[in-house]
Amino acid sequence: MIRFQARLVLALVALALAPALPALGAAAPSDDAGAAPEKEEPKDRYLVVVGADIHTGKGEVLRDGRLLAKNGKIVAIGYDDFEVPGLDYDREVPAEERGYELEIIDASNVPNGRVYPGMVAFSTSGLLGGGGDYRDSIDMFNRNMLLGLASGITTTGQSSSTAKLKRYVPNSAARDYDFDGVVIAGKTLSTVSWGSAASKRSLREKLSGAAAYLRAYRQWQIDVKKDKELKEPSKSGVDSTMLSVLRGETLARFSADYQDDLSGIAKIAMEYGFRPVISGCREGWVVADELGRAGAMAVLTPRTRRAKDEQLMAAGGSSIENAAILHSHGVQIAIIPGSRGIDLGGIAGRDIMHLPIEVGFAIRGGLPEDAGLASVTTVPARLLGVSHRVGTLEVGKDCDLIVTDGDLLHYQTFVQYTVVDGDLVYDKQDELYFAHIRPRDDSLLAPLVPFDPAEVPIEEEESEGDSEEEEAEEE
Repeated sequence: MIRFQARLVLALVALALAPALPALGAAAPSDDAGAAPEKEEPKDRYLVVVGADIHTGKGEVLRDGRLLAKNGKIVAIGYDDFEVPGLDYDREVPAEERGYELEIIDASNVPNGRVYPGMVAFSTSGLLGGGGDYRDSIDMFNRNMLLGLASGITTTGQSSSTAKLKRYVPNSAARDYDFDGVVIAGKTLSTVSWGSAASKRSLREKLSGAAAYLRAYRQWQIDVKKDKELKEPSKSGVDSTMLSVLRGETLARFSADYQDDLSGIAKIAMEYGFRPVISGCREGWVVADELGRAGAMAVLTPRTRRAKDEQLMAAGGSSIENAAILHSHGVQIAIIPGSRGIDLGGIAGRDIMHLPIEVGFAIRGGLPEDAGLASVTTVPARLLGVSHRVGTLEVGKDCDLIVTDGDLLHYQTFVQYTVVDGDLVYDKQDELYFAHIRPRDDSLLAPLVPFDPAEVPIEEEESEGDSEEEEAEEE
C-alpha cells in the first residue's frame, strides 16, 4: 500500500512537470518560439510598354519608343538608354521562380498604337462610387470606375479631394489594394462667391483684412529680429480662406460666365495678387486680354451654347473659339464635358466618358492640339495640385498611362490598355463593354527576346573609386 502511494505521488509530480519538460528526443525550443513570423518582403513590380509611339505630354513624341516602370514609378523612357527593357521576357518562366513581378504591354498588335499620359478629369461625379472619406466609401468594383478607365481617365477631382481610379483586378499586382494610394491630394481650391453686390463687397473686405494681416506679419518678421519681445500680429477677424489664397496655399475658384463678372474677377485678382480659377467662363473670349493679364485659369465646356444678351450692344454670348482665344492670351485651359458623370442613356458625347470629344470641339474652334491634350492632362493636374505626380510621362513620375489605337482626340479612337501606378487595371479585350468592337489580333505580336534583370540601368552616381574597382574585377 505504501509503495502504491509513493508511485502515485511520483506519477502526479511527473504529470505536473510534463508541460515544462521537452519531449524525449525533441529539439530545445529556440528563443524565437512564439514570435510572429516575419512578413515577406514584396517583390519589385516591373511594367514594360513597347510597340507604340509615346506622347509624353511635354510636346515630344517617341516613335516606337519604350517605357519601363518599377514599383509604380517611371524609371526609363526613350530608345537606346535601356535595353528592351533588361528583363526576362520568357513567358514560360513561372512567376513564382522570378525575383520580381512583370507586366508586359506589347502594342505591336494595336493598329496605330499610341501611348499617352492618363487623363486627369478636373471634376467628376460617381467614378469612385462614393464621396467624403474615400477610404470608407470608395467602390473598387464600381462599374463607373471601369467605364472611366475605359475612357482613359486615371485621376479625378471629386468632392474636395483628388483621387486615382485604382480598380481592383484579380490576379494582378493590384490585388493587394492600397487605399492609402487612392487619395493623392486634399483641398487645393477655395470656392469664392461672386454674384450679388453684397457678396462682392464682402469678398473685398475679406481680402483687405487678409492682405493687411500679411503686411503686418511680414513687418513683424523683420522687426522681431531686433526686438525678441514683439508679439506676432493677431489673426482675429482675418478670413482663413482668403489668407490661404493670398499665401498661395490654395487657388480661388469662381463660377462666372458673363463678361462683366469675368472682368471684375480679373481686376480684383490683379489688385490683390492672386491667380483666379474660373469655371464656366462662357464669354471669356470677349475679355481674354484682361483674364490673361490676371493670370487666370479657365475650366470650360467648349460646346456650351448661349446667345448674348440682346440688351447689350457689345459682343457676347458663347463662341466655339472661346478656348482658342483664351489660350492665345495666356489663359490656361482645362476642359470638362456638360455632364460630370457616366450617362448611358443615349446622349452620346456629353458625359465624362467622352472627354476627348469635348476637346475636339475646342480644336475645331482653333485651339492647338498640344493645348487640347494639356487641357485634360497637365492643366487639370496643375489645378488639382498633383502635377508633380501625374499629367506627363517623365522619369520619376507615377506610371499612369493609356494605350490607344489612334489619336486620343479622335472620336473613333478606343483605349486599349489603362495603367494606374504601374498596374494594368483595364484591358479592352478582357472587358464586356467594348471588346467586340475592332478586337485586337494577338497573332501580330512579335516574339519577345529575353534579357537579364541585372541589365536594368539604375541612374545612380558612382564614385571614381567604385569605377576603378569594377575595372580591376573585369581585368
